[in-house]
Amino acid sequence: MKKKALKIFAIIETLIIFLLIAGIVYFKVFHEKKDDAVSVFNSKEVRNKAVIEKNETVYQTDGEKILISDSALGEIYLPVIEGVEKCQYNIDNIVTRNNYSFYKENNEITSIFGIDVSQYQGDIDWRKVAESGVKFAFLRAGVRTYGGGEIHIDDNFQKNAQEALANGIDIGVYFFSQAISKEEAIEEADFLIDTIRGYNIKYPVVFDWEIIMDDTARTDGVSVDILADCCTVFCERVKSAGYKPMIYQNLRTSLLKLDLLRLKDYEFWLAQYNEKPTYIYDYQIWQYASDGTVPGIEGDVDLNISFKDYSKE
Repeated sequence: MKKKALKIFAIIETLIIFLLIAGIVYFKVFHEKKDDAVSVFNSKEVRNKAVIEKNETVYQTDGEKILISDSALGEIYLPVIEGVEKCQYNIDNIVTRNNYSFYKENNEITSIFGIDVSQYQGDIDWRKVAESGVKFAFLRAGVRTYGGGEIHIDDNFQKNAQEALANGIDIGVYFFSQAISKEEAIEEADFLIDTIRGYNIKYPVVFDWEIIMDDTARTDGVSVDILADCCTVFCERVKSAGYKPMIYQNLRTSLLKLDLLRLKDYEFWLAQYNEKPTYIYDYQIWQYASDGTVPGIEGDVDLNISFKDYSKE
C-alpha cells in the first residue's frame, strides 16, 4: 500500500513539474509576440489604414467619391460611374450678384440668362421680361397628372410662346411627366410634338419626370429600368421630330434614380439650388433658384443659366 502511494505521489509531482514548464514557455512566447507587435506599431513602416482582408483592387479607398446627405443615413457614398462624361466647367468661375448667377471666362460673362414658367406664373409681361435681360425661356407645354394620369396642355402655353417670341426671347419647352411605362412616355412625346408644331423652338424639348414628395403618386413604384426606358423613348421620339432632346432632373434623383450610363447621350438640365452646383457629371443648363424675381412676373420664378447658346446651333 505504501509503495502504491509513493508511486501516485511521483506521478502527481511529474504532472506539476510539466505544467510549470509549460506555463513558463507560454509566458515567454506571449511576451515576445507582444513586444514584436508593439515594435511594429511604433515603426514608421506601419500602414496608416486598417488592414483590409480582401484584394485591394476590389476595395478601393482612394477612388473618386460622390457624397450626398440623407436625413436617416447621414452621409451617403456613391462611386463615380465610368463612361459618363464629367462636368468640364470651372465652378469657381460662377459668380452671384444681387441673387443672379453668371459664368465667366477671361472676365467675360459667357453664360446665358433664362427662366422657366408655367401657368402658375399667371399673366406675364414679356416685354418687361425681355428688357430685364432674359434671353431664353422654357415654357411648360403640357402635364400628366400624378393622380389619374390624364394629359393636359398648359393653360398659358400658347400665349406665353407667342409673346415670348414676339419680344425676342428664344424658347424651349418641357413636359411634366408622370409616365409609368414606355408607352405613356411615347404618348407624352407625341402630345408635346403636336402642341409645339408651328413655333420656332431653338432651345431643347425637355422630359421633366419628377417624384411627388408630398402626396401619393402613380409614379411612386416606378423602377430604375422603367424610368430609363421612359427617358430614352421620349428623347428618341423628340429627336426623330427634329428637336434637341434634354432630360431635366434634380441632383439627388439623378444620382439615386437615373441610369446615367444609359442616358449619357442626352443633354441634361440640372436643378440644384446652391450658390454653386456640386453635380459631378456634365450638364448644359443649371436651374439655380426657384424663388427668383424678374420684372414682368408676379411672384417667384425659376432662374437658369445656359452654358451654351442653343440659338446658334
